[in-house]
Amino acid sequence: MSVLNIGTRALQANQIALQTAGNNIANVNTPGYSRQSVVLTAVEGQFSGGGYVGKGVDVQTIQRNFSAFLTRQATLASATQSADVARSNKLNQLQDIFSGGSTGLGAAVSDMMNAFSDVASAPTDLTARTVALTRVDETAGRFRAASQAIQDLQAGVTQEIQQKVNNINMLAQSIADVNDEIARAQGKGQPPNDLLDRRDQLVRELNQYVQTTSIAADDGSVGIFLAGSQPLVLGTKVSPLTVVSDDFGDPLKSKLSITRDGQQILLDENALGGGEVSGLLRFQNTDLTEGRNLLGRLSLAITTQMNQQHALGLDLDGNAGGPLFTSVTLQAPDNIRTPTPPANPNSNPLVAVSISVTDSTQLAASDYTINFNSATSGSIIRLSDGKVTNFNQTLPSTTLATVDGITFDMPSSGAVPPQVPAAGDRFLIQPFNTAAANVDRVFSTPRQLAVASPIAGAMGTTNKGSLQLVSLTALSNNQGATPHAPVTLTFTNATTYTRSDELPVANATTYTFNPSTPITAVDPLANWSLKLTGTPKAGDTFTVVDIKDPAYKLDLKLNGGNATAMMNLRDKAMFDGAAMTDGYASAISQIGIRTQSAGYSATVSSSIAANLEQDRSAVSGVNLDEEAAKLIQYQQAYQASAKMIQIAQNIFDTLIQGLGR
Repeated sequence: MSVLNIGTRALQANQIALQTAGNNIANVNTPGYSRQSVVLTAVEGQFSGGGYVGKGVDVQTIQRNFSAFLTRQATLASATQSADVARSNKLNQLQDIFSGGSTGLGAAVSDMMNAFSDVASAPTDLTARTVALTRVDETAGRFRAASQAIQDLQAGVTQEIQQKVNNINMLAQSIADVNDEIARAQGKGQPPNDLLDRRDQLVRELNQYVQTTSIAADDGSVGIFLAGSQPLVLGTKVSPLTVVSDDFGDPLKSKLSITRDGQQILLDENALGGGEVSGLLRFQNTDLTEGRNLLGRLSLAITTQMNQQHALGLDLDGNAGGPLFTSVTLQAPDNIRTPTPPANPNSNPLVAVSISVTDSTQLAASDYTINFNSATSGSIIRLSDGKVTNFNQTLPSTTLATVDGITFDMPSSGAVPPQVPAAGDRFLIQPFNTAAANVDRVFSTPRQLAVASPIAGAMGTTNKGSLQLVSLTALSNNQGATPHAPVTLTFTNATTYTRSDELPVANATTYTFNPSTPITAVDPLANWSLKLTGTPKAGDTFTVVDIKDPAYKLDLKLNGGNATAMMNLRDKAMFDGAAMTDGYASAISQIGIRTQSAGYSATVSSSIAANLEQDRSAVSGVNLDEEAAKLIQYQQAYQASAKMIQIAQNIFDTLIQGLGR
């Protein structure tokens, strides 16, 4: 009977081994499946006079081939890869918005500036004026289209983040459910391999969305933590994630919060690590913000400069030029926000700050925060690089500071009721949020295009030197009922001159003439800047006159001086020292650098993740060749075990027959 027992045990053990190998082959393509192996152990032998006689084999357990270290490494690498790839993909979409070529925004700006060259050559040509207005309209349209594309991208990212957070919560609940099943199965004394595989696969899927840390508990369950130490899953309890706005209530920026015991805890974005949600949050809160600010700065600077210059000209009817583009108003809540709810219980809800652009050539593509240390002092922080500008307001002045061409003001402390900030008050300033969204051409009549300069220059008819006009630019345009008084420069020699706008003339100041230094007039009615070159003789003159002064019989309709000035804006240093027409190229470059860097990071992290997954699969994956060899091995062992039972049966039959005789 001992031979029969040994054969029976061997038959059962090899049958289980065959079944396990078959299960491995069946699950070769099952995600998360770990290869299983039968662990066999010899049954303790029975002592006899001739030694210990073996009693066969038993199945000790079904072992799960699993490396906790490699699995954890592969999971972390996969989370990093997901974050990098998600961010890289979105940056590629953002880069498409800042496209180059003839259909890009930069080409529209260049075409608009060049169109004024034709108007300057033929100021009375209505066709040239119409083309210029068309170019203005095209530029405005492309600004709006780019702004709308960024808004659409913003909406898509926001929706995607919400969907992925919903998936995180579902996966977290599934992990909690499997935790419960594993904890109950642990009491049976054998590891529930399939449940463990399912939980590990759920954890891997969870890490595709957000990087987590797993800590095992004594009951077999695992705790899932994210953002450093915040528990997402503890045993069978789940703390769900929600998407919320930042502390300023900015709808363009998202943050994650975790709800634990009925209390919402805001998660630090920088502590989230990897995962698609982390990559999308970084893109939305950093990359997309920069793209929006670059576009907004470009729009605000160009339209402001064009409007200012256009206002310095005269149209065909002699009227001062108005805005060429719609003016951008910077106001709450689009551009100025306060914490929601107020972070400072002592805040006066009536306190508000205001901003205005004072120098559009100095704008930086950034948001700002204002932090008050007291009612009169604090700091302004440029968020793009963290640069701090401190202020200490001297009452009753309301100007806090001027930073990057933007003046930050607050209401007068003498207002009724008082509007004085308290220590701890904060404001978020977003100057460029909506700058490009509402850009439009103001008028459509070509006669209203103010291309004539309100001033003109006249060389003295008796000049004997080589004096020549380089440029004469109006700095103001205050049209009155009577012409502005002419200003005559009379040269006393090659290097000095006097001015007729200084009274009495007999005591006029003698100025030094330097061809490289502009001559300016500061007058409430007619400011201008003049550049002359050449070598004047004593007695040579140059006169700056009002173009509408009948004494000089000048036809403003034939004057294209302001069109020339508008065309020359293309070379004006505006965007971090770059010319106006190079501003868009600068924006493309900045977005391109981010996209290229993110793409490189995605490539590297994908390679690392693939290598680590390969290492994990080498331990846990199913090798069909190996399993096929095992099938043959276990089949032969099974057949041998069956033969052993047959032999035992024959011996038993022989014994019975012998006893029967």
